[in-house]
Amino acid sequence: MKHDILAVALISAVTILIRFLPFIVFRDSTQVPESITYLGKALPGAVMGMLVIYCLKDISFLAPPYGIPELICAALTAGAYLWKKDTSLSVVIGTVLYMILIQKVF
Repeated sequence: MKHDILAVALISAVTILIRFLPFIVFRDSTQVPESITYLGKALPGAVMGMLVIYCLKDISFLAPPYGIPELICAALTAGAYLWKKDTSLSVVIGTVLYMILIQKVF
């Protein structure tokens, strides 16, 4: 029980520190440094790319269903994002279709 409370307290403290650290570090700055602005623009795309690779890395194209549900849902997710420009909606659509495909079709 003490271990659980300590773990929650530590996780909470780290989360709070991460949230407030930018305000502490850039307190006196009127403009955000160029390097931070660059990271803000570059990292979201890099993280999404890593997530796509992570999600598709275990597809077996040599065994049934040959990666068909994953590729269909990845294409649908990308298409939904390009159509609506809404990340949450596209992820939900892709996830729901994937669950339907693997449980009812394949």
